[in-house]
Amino acid sequence: MRKKLSYSLFIVIVFLLMAIPKTQAAFDPNYIISDEEVLDYTSMDLLGIKAFLTIKNSPLSTYTCTDPDGKEMSAAEIIYDRATANQVSPKFLLVLMQKEQSLIEDPDPNQNQLDWATGYGCPDGGSCNTRWQGFWKQINSASMQFRDYMDNPQLYTYKIGGTYTLNNPYGVISKDPITVTPVNQATAALYNYTPHVYNGNFNFYNIWQRYFTLDYPDGSLVQIKGEIGVWLIQQGKKRPFISRGALISRFDPNKIISVNKADLDKYDLSTPIKFPQYSLIRSPRGTIFLLVDDKKRGFANSEAFRKMGFNPAEVTSASWEDVNSYIDGVPLTATSTYPTGALLQDKKTGGVYWIIEGTKAPLLDKILLKTKFNTKKIIPSSSAELDGYQTISPVLFADGELLKSNNSTAVYVISGGKKRPIYSGEVFEKLGYKWQNITTVSPQLLYLYDLGEPITEVVGTAS
Repeated sequence: MRKKLSYSLFIVIVFLLMAIPKTQAAFDPNYIISDEEVLDYTSMDLLGIKAFLTIKNSPLSTYTCTDPDGKEMSAAEIIYDRATANQVSPKFLLVLMQKEQSLIEDPDPNQNQLDWATGYGCPDGGSCNTRWQGFWKQINSASMQFRDYMDNPQLYTYKIGGTYTLNNPYGVISKDPITVTPVNQATAALYNYTPHVYNGNFNFYNIWQRYFTLDYPDGSLVQIKGEIGVWLIQQGKKRPFISRGALISRFDPNKIISVNKADLDKYDLSTPIKFPQYSLIRSPRGTIFLLVDDKKRGFANSEAFRKMGFNPAEVTSASWEDVNSYIDGVPLTATSTYPTGALLQDKKTGGVYWIIEGTKAPLLDKILLKTKFNTKKIIPSSSAELDGYQTISPVLFADGELLKSNNSTAVYVISGGKKRPIYSGEVFEKLGYKWQNITTVSPQLLYLYDLGEPITEVVGTAS
């Protein structure tokens, strides 16, 4: 009789099913995975491992065997126990088993696959050493081996900074020798375990990408742990900031999220963000544009440029690629007002509006004055002046912002103009968000956003 799933395990599985498919990223043979990802033995708890095996329909979800003391253990219990004891990531062990014996995805593995689950003690030439035969021994030995690779790198052939030529006799992409220079200990460890690129570690990398990289919503500011560069996730791609000025003129650096390299690798590269907010750029044709957010506002003529008091010395030449990375805004003429936008307050009603491109957008929550427009001064205005602008939808927060209402504990991230609920505090922290970056808004403002897809359970973090 089939047992019923516990409620908590069911919830984990439901959210795993809702996960967004991962895109394949460019493979770098010199940096396959971070040291932290190999050593994070707390990355999955026992329930998370069970849920992962269940959702993948892995034969390991029902497999049991005995440990050296004769105790009957499930595959998930063995993986969790040995990962914890030897302080190696259970995620890493799951990927290793799929890479070596397809044990996560093969619906009907034979006993040989189970007995040599991680390929430990099985050299390329065959003749596996029976001393290491058996599922428990394989998980234990592989986790101990990688722990030793990380702790005692001087004892092994492949080391950080060394240059090695590897043959790929069964290469999926290339059979030609490949020269690699490991830049971190985890990558060197993988080559010590499997001294091949495409028929070994390339597979490991792609499996890791499919199983365990995280998705970040549009509007996220991300930075690889230990590196300087900052990237904006926009329309499902990554855009690097070329200068600090380009970053801080548009975004709050305190909202940068630290991510693993593998998480960023999966995003395709898009146009760099070179220019600070309100920059003046000149196209190869000679047209001058004012950059406001993601728009370029072209000056209709030199009179418009001169009347607004801009300095020609501040204009920077730009390529067509730079120019075309901005969408077209309303052109600037000699009669245009507030080219970079302004806050106007009706002296009669007290209402505040954001004026830009001949339109006025009402501010429904004063929190916008302390956050989105904290560098803008309010300009008193008459009703007659305000009547000259077309009324548009109220001002909202941009993608990437973390919001909650003042009558609920639910936290949302804005992405694609929608509010996406974050499933739990654990998921919130796993994604690298900071509690102090949540902005509390009125229910009326939060209601204006359509509800988007939940930011669901990060694999293996449930307890």
